[in-house]
Amino acid sequence: MNSSYWQRQESGKPLFPDVEWNRPERLDQSGRLAIIGGNKLGFSSVAEAYATAQTTGVGQVRVLLPDVLKKSVPSSMTDVLFAPTNPSGSLAQAALTEAVSLRDWSDVLLLIGDAGRNSQTAIVHEELVKRSQQPVVITRDAIDLLQNSFAEILDNQQVVFVASFAQVQKIFRSVYYPKMLTFSIQLAQFVDILHKFTITYPVTICTFHAEHVVIAHGGTVVTQAWHEPMAIWRGVVGAKIASYLVWSPSSPLAAASTAVCAG
Repeated sequence: MNSSYWQRQESGKPLFPDVEWNRPERLDQSGRLAIIGGNKLGFSSVAEAYATAQTTGVGQVRVLLPDVLKKSVPSSMTDVLFAPTNPSGSLAQAALTEAVSLRDWSDVLLLIGDAGRNSQTAIVHEELVKRSQQPVVITRDAIDLLQNSFAEILDNQQVVFVASFAQVQKIFRSVYYPKMLTFSIQLAQFVDILHKFTITYPVTICTFHAEHVVIAHGGTVVTQAWHEPMAIWRGVVGAKIASYLVWSPSSPLAAASTAVCAG
């Protein structure tokens, strides 16, 4: 296999050290991250992403939740906005105004999930992503909410998917991509397929397969041995990638790879 597009990274040894060096030293210059997610049954992923972004060093982190959660937010989350809730307990279509305002305030938008499966919530997510001019990191069940609009979203170079392998399969099927993905596929084959897919589609994909985290953008694929898949499923990896994108918004592959390398 041509190794020019497959780059292997080791934990603690970033392939793109400039990303770490370019982090602002002052908090008031460290950018703005918006996080949207949660429903009446919980928002633990939102809270964990909020804490992760603050620990990572983002200057301002602001959250949008369904207003049904007003009485549930802990005091540790100090910058929280609320928007209308639909009958199923997640963001109503009427929340779009608040959501767009928050997206436009931010340097990076993180759709963290726990968002429910309501069609109104899906519309809010779709409108946020399709028209975004800044990076949008989409992870966990927020990806599933967008499955009816994958064909449009895949043309937006600002989109970063932090996805399960099964979700990557769905993304491929949605555009009738001719390569079949199976859970038994060898890592080298998977790398080659992602290489070709991300030449065709300008998005960034981060996923987990064969004990490796795999990140692809613009035909280049970075892999790193990874033994904490739960950090991906909980949304911690998505939150870290979103944080690093705040500082390197035009370099999604480098930002995502450095975020993963940081652990």
